Amino acid sequence: MSRSARPIHRLPGVTLGGALVILLALPLIALATSASPDAVRAGLDSPLFWPAMALSLRTTALSLALTILCGTPLAWWLATRRGRMPRVIELIVELPIVLPPAVIGVALLQAFGRRGLLGPGLDALGLSVPFTEAAVVVAQVVVAAPFFVQAGANAFREVDPDLMVVARALGASPTGAFFRVAVPVALPGLIVGASLAWARALGEFGATLLFAGNLGGETRTLPLAIFSALETDVRVALVFALVLAAVGAVLLLALRLLVPRWGR
Repeated sequence: MSRSARPIHRLPGVTLGGALVILLALPLIALATSASPDAVRAGLDSPLFWPAMALSLRTTALSLALTILCGTPLAWWLATRRGRMPRVIELIVELPIVLPPAVIGVALLQAFGRRGLLGPGLDALGLSVPFTEAAVVVAQVVVAAPFFVQAGANAFREVDPDLMVVARALGASPTGAFFRVAVPVALPGLIVGASLAWARALGEFGATLLFAGNLGGETRTLPLAIFSALETDVRVALVFALVLAAVGAVLLLALRLLVPRWGR
């Protein structure tokens, strides 16, 4: 057999790929097997768990709503406009994806802190954002919205412009054509983007810690509760981590199974 006809399963890169799969799977296997049923029950009974879970669900629901409300028209604008300005805006929107969360947290303090860019104006209005529940929501929106906007823009680029022309010719307004034609066609991609944004917001740690703090019952989300539990009881922290991992696994499985069927 010639060198070019070598079976793909014998290629050296496949072995390296298998090593990567093992590296990715090993921590998850270790986490899944680290907690007994009794430990899980004890972790769920911890006074840290339910307040942190409730805060996480409440803030991520609000941040996701804000992301969808503001991000959907932005994604459509980016998908349908050409020129330098849309590309610059797209770069700004995607930048938080590559920035370390700690950098985002410091940047948010510089923007909304008492001595920050907007601090004097907010202080004059009697408003304070850092180290409040509002700061948690702001941090989640900043780190998660790029995932929704990016997925939404890619989904809207798949909308056939002729469909919009036909809708307008049939008497639909630009807004009506958008909601009746563009949104339904792009809906699977929008759902994927919203799911990724929610998962990113749920797991946010670094920016939240620096900008909102780790105040029990006020700004301590579930990832921050893991950080706090590590200082007192590692077993409780493992249970919290297992819950977040299970949520992510269920979300990924749902996306794999439901979105392709919806798209078809």
